[in-house]
Amino acid sequence: MDPTTDNAGNTGDADTARASLEALRAEIAKAVVGQDPAVTGLVVALLCRGHVLLEGVPGVAKTLLVRALASALELDTKRVQFTPDLMPSDVTGSLVYDARTAEFSFQPGPVFTNLLLADEINRTPPKTQSSLLEAMEERQVTVDGTPRPLPDPFLVAATQNPVEYEGTYPLPEAQLDRFLLKLTIPLPSRQDEIDVLTRHAEGFNPRDLHAAGVRPVAGPADLEAARAAVAKTTVSPEITAYVVDICRATRESPSLSLGVSPRGATALLATARAWAWLTGRDYVTPDDVKALALPTLRHRVQLRPEAEMEGVTPDSVINAILAHVPVPR
Repeated sequence: MDPTTDNAGNTGDADTARASLEALRAEIAKAVVGQDPAVTGLVVALLCRGHVLLEGVPGVAKTLLVRALASALELDTKRVQFTPDLMPSDVTGSLVYDARTAEFSFQPGPVFTNLLLADEINRTPPKTQSSLLEAMEERQVTVDGTPRPLPDPFLVAATQNPVEYEGTYPLPEAQLDRFLLKLTIPLPSRQDEIDVLTRHAEGFNPRDLHAAGVRPVAGPADLEAARAAVAKTTVSPEITAYVVDICRATRESPSLSLGVSPRGATALLATARAWAWLTGRDYVTPDDVKALALPTLRHRVQLRPEAEMEGVTPDSVINAILAHVPVPR
């Protein structure tokens, strides 16, 4: 029997879904130059039903990247600018009194969407930051004791500025751990920056993605087929042990005061499976684990003050661990 036309149609659906998600890169590249790793990270998060923290200085197209992804995936998206006076109900929604009916009705907040862009999330107090915890973990919002499910797919893409700390509130560890990936958005290379300026000189308008030619190339059905295929990706006992050894090594590192929790180990295994499937394999290799280790683990560890003063970074610690933990053959 031809595997692409089996009774369930699963293999064909998975292949179509992979091709559609691969086409995302080319489509998003019409609006965003040179951010392929971030695009891949966002797709991995969607496949794993996770959330993403985007870190980069202002002006590196973090917001544009998320908007372009939503347009190319035909998903509903909303943006919230996090400010010091933002209230939790401004994010989740609230009960509103209707004078005509003399009853309270629920007014959904911007969190009721497929892709929520939480812009500069570290500019709002912890009380409002924590309003996202239930939404991110349980995929629902409870208002007045009533749980209200969020749409599926649902992804929070939060941005934060790594260099400006005045007037910001660091994200608590409990919330950081809810982000599947932390992606760093670097400054563009010289050629990429020339390409950006050339596009603007030719009339590119970042506020009009339709005019830029960004079209939907995948949708929720592709994501569902892809998720089903990822769930069937084989993980050998040796790979599972390798993931555990990496995470346990972070707990024993002299440079860290906080290592990766079992939730972080589960996240690394999930992202490695998604990456393996995206690259066309139905099994996970050690290289898949290594490829996703930094974005999956860098925000789940905490440096000791003395190590931070010596210039040690979470990435350097994780890279050293990857170099020393035995790789399964």
